[in-house]
Amino acid sequence: MENIAEFGVGRTHRRWKITWQRLLPWLIPVALIGFWQLAVSAGWINSNLLPSPIAVVQDGIGLLQTGELPKNISISLYRATAGFVIGGSIGFILGLLNGLSKTARALFDSSIQMLRNIPHLSLIPVVIIALGIGETAKISLVTVGVMFPIYINTFHGITSIDPELLEMGRAYGLSKRALLTKIIFPGALPTILVGVRYALGVMWTTLIVAETISSSSGIGYMATNAQEFMNMDTVLLCIVIYALLGKLSDLIAKALENICLAWQREGSAKA
Repeated sequence: MENIAEFGVGRTHRRWKITWQRLLPWLIPVALIGFWQLAVSAGWINSNLLPSPIAVVQDGIGLLQTGELPKNISISLYRATAGFVIGGSIGFILGLLNGLSKTARALFDSSIQMLRNIPHLSLIPVVIIALGIGETAKISLVTVGVMFPIYINTFHGITSIDPELLEMGRAYGLSKRALLTKIIFPGALPTILVGVRYALGVMWTTLIVAETISSSSGIGYMATNAQEFMNMDTVLLCIVIYALLGKLSDLIAKALENICLAWQREGSAKA
């Protein structure tokens, strides 16, 4: 009976611990929002300069009902996703190629590193002149911003593989394809996923700037348009939406890490 009681207590304790770990990341944001609402309600902050969270939510509900909010969110998601897929694919292919081939590395890496050190947002005038102010220009900026974090982390992950592991694989008679799929890529995957996570942050930062310049749709356009009419409710709403989308992207990146690196945790547990 005592063992059953101890098991029950231990199980309850684990449940509380898991619940607490899930709630802990939201503790500071919720506390800040609560203080923000209190400060506006108590008159410590002028509501014309900084509307309350309730006013921001009400503004969001109004824009949701008119259809303006979902339309602009979907447009921003399309631009972000298209730019990430294109830029991420280019960065990954170049990182893989230069990491595996010394000839390709000598030919391309120096030029890529020089381009990488140019702030990609400084290319906005060039992009507008070359591509105009349409969707292609905005997606191109996101593509450039995303490409380099993926490239540098893929390249670093592949070139950092332990040479002794490669030598062992060759000693066991593994083909080049088997070396890539069984040793090189799994070993580089943690670093590549770090690049993906960083690139997701760059993606939203680039999109914010791209959508505030000569745009007629998207979340950034909503914020710029609201700023011209001193509509702080919508400006803050757009900031909150970007923050939530960034958090969602980070959760997706973490989930991807958990799925792709499950073998690594299982190996550590067995060891």
